[in-house]
Amino acid sequence: MPESPPRAWAEIDLAALRHNLTVSRKHSGCAVMAVVKAGAYGHGLEEIAKVLAEENIAFFGVANVGEARRIADSGVTTPIYLLGATWAEERAEIVARNWTPCLSTLEEARHFSDLAVASNKRLKVHISVDTGMGRGGFIPVGLPGILNQLEALPGIEIDGIGSHLPSADEDEEFTRSQFASFRETLDSLGGIERFQWIHLSNSAGLLGYDNAPCNLVRPGLMLYGISPIAGDQEKLQNVMTLKSRVTLVRTLPKGHGISYGRAFVTKKETRVATVGIGYGDGYPRHLSGNDAEVVIRDQRFPIIGRVTMDQIMIDVTGSPIETGDEVELFGPRIRVDEVAKKAGTIAWEILTGITPRVVRIHLPVA
Repeated sequence: MPESPPRAWAEIDLAALRHNLTVSRKHSGCAVMAVVKAGAYGHGLEEIAKVLAEENIAFFGVANVGEARRIADSGVTTPIYLLGATWAEERAEIVARNWTPCLSTLEEARHFSDLAVASNKRLKVHISVDTGMGRGGFIPVGLPGILNQLEALPGIEIDGIGSHLPSADEDEEFTRSQFASFRETLDSLGGIERFQWIHLSNSAGLLGYDNAPCNLVRPGLMLYGISPIAGDQEKLQNVMTLKSRVTLVRTLPKGHGISYGRAFVTKKETRVATVGIGYGDGYPRHLSGNDAEVVIRDQRFPIIGRVTMDQIMIDVTGSPIETGDEVELFGPRIRVDEVAKKAGTIAWEILTGITPRVVRIHLPVA
């Protein structure tokens, strides 16, 4: 049976991904924990992990054991780090698979130690320090005494220490205070020599600040070609290009409603192209009425009417657009952060919201 080409697809430029990893390394001077949670920000977890594993990175950063399992089961052997707290029922698998958890409480640490001792092993762990994120980690006050208790547990090995920056792309003063707090915490714990890995910076921290005394950074968004810091975008290359096709072109008369609610009514005879993508594919409905555009034949055209679940309508009046033409929703000519801004959200949400029915096409490195 013949198989139709996809109606909506995302082209993933693996050469651009590798370029952005190189930028991360050169800019920070640190080893890299590649953050690949949420399906590698929507780019395809296993495929992205396999490519980055060839680049000798230090860790993959994931959100949960399901993501860790998918990477491990794909044959990738790069160490896997769990970025958030774990709950009791997850920990036996973490120990069995030798994944690295971060610790926020003594209860977690004792449980991991007991499980590791029962398996006749020592599990490498990192201490998470809460310098202002408020999502997990030990409060710095009293941490020296807690570290002594952690180091006394027979089933775990303290392999690293980290914290997280909640507003490195928005609040420079607070972020600098976090770096200072983290350095003070390290000093109170005996200095950097006590830890194999020290990490604090996400993409914004990596690009916008001096990363000393860290030797590991955790880029996420920037690996996928988007800078959270103004002025650094030109260093990065676009990785995902979201595309669809024109499925229908019609000329509609003046006074004709477009899409649900008739929020848009033609003011003159209008040539309208229907495109086969919508919010069911992750293209945001909140773009409706907010001057969003697409690119067809290297030219921008406005979306008219509301974004529907499976289709959008484009004003192509005066242009020779035809059925079957490719449409760029975002990519090198319309950046995803532009789309996010018009949708009233952030680039992270747009990328991770692209749904499974959008086919991912991973372009090989030349």
